[in-house]
Amino acid sequence: MSLEPFGARLRRVMDERGPLCVGIDPHASLLTDWDLNDDIAGLERFSRTVVEALADRVAVLKPQSAFFERFGSRGIAVLEKSVEEARAAGALVVMDAKRGDIGSTMAAYAETFLRKDAPLFSDALTVSPYLGYGSLKPAVELARESGAGLFVLALTSNPEGGEVQHAVRADGRNVGATMLGHLATENAGEAPLGSFGAVVGATLGDLSSYDLDINGPLLAPGIGAQGATAADLPGVFGTAVRNVVPNVSRGVLRHGPDVAALRASAERFAQEIRAAVATV
Repeated sequence: MSLEPFGARLRRVMDERGPLCVGIDPHASLLTDWDLNDDIAGLERFSRTVVEALADRVAVLKPQSAFFERFGSRGIAVLEKSVEEARAAGALVVMDAKRGDIGSTMAAYAETFLRKDAPLFSDALTVSPYLGYGSLKPAVELARESGAGLFVLALTSNPEGGEVQHAVRADGRNVGATMLGHLATENAGEAPLGSFGAVVGATLGDLSSYDLDINGPLLAPGIGAQGATAADLPGVFGTAVRNVVPNVSRGVLRHGPDVAALRASAERFAQEIRAAVATV
């Protein structure tokens, strides 16, 4: 049996808990800052602490798969456990894996993260559309079947992204706007929120030239260590800010390993985001 669609579940948990997403990004430097070794034991302690501190109170946790994969099969086992425990505590899990390929390979990536009985099943997955949006079809289809969602890279916060995302097509639209258009089509008629979102950087400034109202969520990295603040969100996203899922990673994680300090930091960000969104 498939889950209720991701968009509906996300809307509900955002309304209940606020829209904050916190990354689970066990950088080697963060492990060191937490007085942990850069090994499996350190990885496991870090991940367990973040889940314990936040999974019962934030809307979304977003593990960065690469920081687990670098430890091989043992790291993947820690990731599986983290996903399971986070979802059991009520957080939605967005797997930040940025997968993108064609045909059977894209289908295999989708099976890894979006098949309901997969060990790494997540509520949503980040994907790259830059082999053509149509290459994502296996992931789109399996997400619909499983009640999961996707976050498609559209207007990312890294400076290098512009050379692809701002490239202008023959029809006069740039590539980023084209991706947003595809997502609006995927989400057409869905209520209260579609399940196919875009990754749009909170550091990008005025985006009023883009139609961000895709009837789907907008995952917004960049708050905290990358320089954006909650107060910037209305200016970047306009009326679409109601569907923004702001992501904070280092801004919260640097307060570990103390559980109370992690919770207090996440709550501060959550309150600032609620206040900013309420102004629109």
